[in-house]
Amino acid sequence: MSAVQGATPATAGEVLALIRNGSAVTRSAIAAVTGLSRTAVSARLAVLMESGLVVEGEEAPSGGGRPPATLQFNSAVGVVFAVAIGRSRTQLAVCDLAGRIQAQDSRDHAPGLAPGARMTGIVERLRSLLDEAGRGVADVRAIGISIPGTVDHDAGASLDSPLLPGWDGVPLAPFFAEFADAPVFLDNDANALAASETGFLLATYDDLLLVKVSTGLGVGIVVRGELVRGAWGAAGELGHLKSAAAAGRTCRCGEVGCLEAVAGGWALVQELSARGREVEHVRVLVALAREGDAEARALIRESGRRVGEVLAQAVNLLNPAAVVLGGDMAAAYDTFVAGFREGLYANAASVATRRLQVLQSTHGEEAGIVGCTSMAVESLLEPARLDRMLARPLARA
Repeated sequence: MSAVQGATPATAGEVLALIRNGSAVTRSAIAAVTGLSRTAVSARLAVLMESGLVVEGEEAPSGGGRPPATLQFNSAVGVVFAVAIGRSRTQLAVCDLAGRIQAQDSRDHAPGLAPGARMTGIVERLRSLLDEAGRGVADVRAIGISIPGTVDHDAGASLDSPLLPGWDGVPLAPFFAEFADAPVFLDNDANALAASETGFLLATYDDLLLVKVSTGLGVGIVVRGELVRGAWGAAGELGHLKSAAAAGRTCRCGEVGCLEAVAGGWALVQELSARGREVEHVRVLVALAREGDAEARALIRESGRRVGEVLAQAVNLLNPAAVVLGGDMAAAYDTFVAGFREGLYANAASVATRRLQVLQSTHGEEAGIVGCTSMAVESLLEPARLDRMLARPLARA
């Protein structure tokens, strides 16, 4: 929320947004930005302080007289759970409301686990992490979850994910119902990658394509600072765009000719395994490439080239300021990006690439949990939602 001078009446949620982003951190500054009276400002702050979301900090510099006290967002007032679910690995964390990790864990799983079995294990591990962080269930304010594939936001469930067979249509919030009374925010893994850049690359670039190159391929699309999900949440399904290089190849989704069939991590693992190499996951392939293995490096570079060829059309259509690469294959960044640049610049219009930046994601392997945390915190503290929450007596107790 960007408050505009005179845009009254500013709610408590909007006032908190000003404090969080540093636009106004004293009572007088809030009054000047919002046009609220001193009495109205005090009323909004009273609600925020009663909830524990705002505390008074150090005194601000003053031109004379008694210096005013600064107002600070109290990120320690609660924690959020971050749950980044992949095909065979889950990353978990307990973070404060500023995104600082209090406790974290990463667990590998056998692919194909049913949601009941996997989610039960996740909840049990989160209980342990909460204890490790020295927090209680009452401190949990929100839960952010990412999964691969298309997400049904209304149902809070997977809509279509070849990586998670048996998960489609299964709501995930009920698995936490007896553990924590907190809202659950679910999105796909590419959009979580986009959320991880809140306050980082998104502070510099308003128009981004955040490409997750891992077992599967997806794109988080940010236009004018807003995430674009599409009418049914299926925006950014890069892996299932058609590629000439994949002609005649069957994808795991059942279609023929998808980019993933020749450039997704799962396809590269299959290719190297067919050559007699013992490779069970794309992370092993990436480790080999980073150690200098010629076959692994060639596969990852060729994947980058093919991804670049297809993404060039999105660059032509959307004209982003930057393309950000994240996910498991981005750990072999120099190898992947060499092919990616080749494919992208050979197929995109020069006017769209003249000033285009190609960058590596800020948080590397932790991008998933950082993105889930950011998604949970920003959704929880969205002014309209926060105002509804603060209106509940129990929320203010």
